[in-house]
Amino acid sequence: MDTSTLPDAIELIRLADPGQSVSVRLRSTEPTLQSPGVRYYGAEAVVTSGFVKGTVYLGFDSEDLSDWGRLLDAIEENEQEADLDEPFTADWPRSGRTAYLRIIADDPYVIEVHDGPSTQIVVSVPLDMSEGWIAESRERLADARAALGCAVQFGDTVGEFREGGDAACAERVGDGRGQSGFVVVHRTGP
Repeated sequence: MDTSTLPDAIELIRLADPGQSVSVRLRSTEPTLQSPGVRYYGAEAVVTSGFVKGTVYLGFDSEDLSDWGRLLDAIEENEQEADLDEPFTADWPRSGRTAYLRIIADDPYVIEVHDGPSTQIVVSVPLDMSEGWIAESRERLADARAALGCAVQFGDTVGEFREGGDAACAERVGDGRGQSGFVVVHRTGP
């Protein structure tokens, strides 16, 4: 793990308590690679605590942005179901391609940073998450999408894609009443 970080990096993810944190910072707002419908980005997973500080390269694609939004929804839903025997656990981005985070929604939360493809080192960070962390995470996601040149635009009817939409950033979501629709995310600017 490299301990250097970019000074003005945009944080896509920041999971923290007063003593320690795990964040994912964009290395650049420009894609490292593009293929039809998918853009790939470079980022760093950053662990900061009184015990360990470090960074590891973490790559993700435009589909992973939607996955992070869906993961936040699943965690929020899980928090409302208090009788679960096993804590909710999920990986972001999908494990196996790059370093990734494993989120274990327990009390306290445990965030594991896995450098599986390279060193196979895992760092576990227990965090007492504040009440509003999911809302803050959604704001960070929206800010990161905007910085990457994507802006969220809601269709007028369920399932409508507006012309000019970027399928790489499109995400299917629920409206809270059991109806699903589309959030259309498209490139802004030229």
